[in-house]
Amino acid sequence: MRLSAAPDAAFAPIRQSHADSSAVAPGDTGDVGEVDQVTLAPGTTAFRWRRRVLRAVGLMVLLGAFYFLVSLAQVWMAGRADERGTVDAIVVMGAAQYDGRPSPQLAARLDHVVELWPEEIAPLVVVTGGNLPGDRFTEAGTSAAYLIERGVPESALLLEDAGSNSYESLEAVAAMLEARGLSSVVIVTDPYHSLRSKLIAEEVGLRASISSTDTSVVTGASSVARHIEEAGGVSVGRIIGFDRLTDLVD
Repeated sequence: MRLSAAPDAAFAPIRQSHADSSAVAPGDTGDVGEVDQVTLAPGTTAFRWRRRVLRAVGLMVLLGAFYFLVSLAQVWMAGRADERGTVDAIVVMGAAQYDGRPSPQLAARLDHVVELWPEEIAPLVVVTGGNLPGDRFTEAGTSAAYLIERGVPESALLLEDAGSNSYESLEAVAAMLEARGLSSVVIVTDPYHSLRSKLIAEEVGLRASISSTDTSVVTGASSVARHIEEAGGVSVGRIIGFDRLTDLVD
């Protein structure tokens, strides 16, 4: 006896309906998350690459933090070092002046030069720093007058009175001393500023040592902030050069 094909025909609409219900409509992203989970599942190539990238980024962050902390420690230690010795010139870094009168910060640096002068560690003192628009006096001129009043002979003074930042001043100092056949200096400045000043001096061709003032008016939280800022500058300057760093920040 032959079986009728009718039953199969009867169930055909049901099967078609089931197939239609399982199809993904255009634009439906319901399974994308599942695909991503499968793609990034442990053991897959994408998962391994992602893990390698994250490890590399983490390692770079750790190395960067370590490099910064080392620079910070070096800034701190350099500011407390006294490398005074026989040199060609003492170079005092400029700071603010108020109509011919040194700011307390500049006065502290100049007072340290007054202490060094009787020790005869150098025959010359180079005072540095220009002025701001509208100023009647330069930092260098103000510093020279202050030192002369305190016993440093005018004949022993050289003025670099055009620089607007540490790099410009030290670059000009290097040129002035080179013209006289000189190159070794001891730099007088605030503790937080000592290492960067020394590194800039070396970059422009000077043989530099440092002797920081021990009466700096930059103390407490301000000193900590300046040390951190200088550590950042030293970290970057060592990589790209202090001339390029100066161009970027000035």
